[in-house]
Amino acid sequence: MSFFPPSLENLIDKFAALPGIGKKSAQRLAFYVLSLPESEAQSFAAAILEAKSSVHCCPVCQNLTDGEICSVCEDSRRDKGIICVVAEPRDVLSFERSREYKGVYHVLHGVMSPMNHIGPDDLKISELISRVAGGEVLEVIMATNPDTEGDTTAMYISRLIKPFNVKVSRLAYGIPVGSNLEYADEATLTRALEGRREM
Repeated sequence: MSFFPPSLENLIDKFAALPGIGKKSAQRLAFYVLSLPESEAQSFAAAILEAKSSVHCCPVCQNLTDGEICSVCEDSRRDKGIICVVAEPRDVLSFERSREYKGVYHVLHGVMSPMNHIGPDDLKISELISRVAGGEVLEVIMATNPDTEGDTTAMYISRLIKPFNVKVSRLAYGIPVGSNLEYADEATLTRALEGRREM
């Protein structure tokens, strides 16, 4: 038996479906949203709808953008000959915070994970191969997380890229094995970039 009205239960369920949010946190968030003034609640809802309708994948690197192409691909000062391959859009932000990387990115939107039924066709790998086949790319840095799925994805992509005579490197293990790039500090990411090695 539910103690809350159905509409509140529905709101709690929506928050609980978010990653990292348990039932108790979902309840706190739902009660917080209910306590907002009407205008702030509408603004919150409008922000979600606006982001959902305007944000899309950059046709070049697959990062998130609300323009024709993302700001990194648009920047003429970036070295288009070096592509840093990351699993998720939030990983781009981690590298950008370090202010050391001057190349461009490619976002896979996940990693290969047979346990979760995620294979190569579920990722943005073919778009990366098309970029490499264009002939301008000199190096591809595999910057997936240093865990089983990240390593498997990196090895798979490196085998696809090798025939193009492009240098394929992997981040040095300055990043602890099993951790996420999202939580790495700027100094660790800088050391990992500097110490990358060819695969």
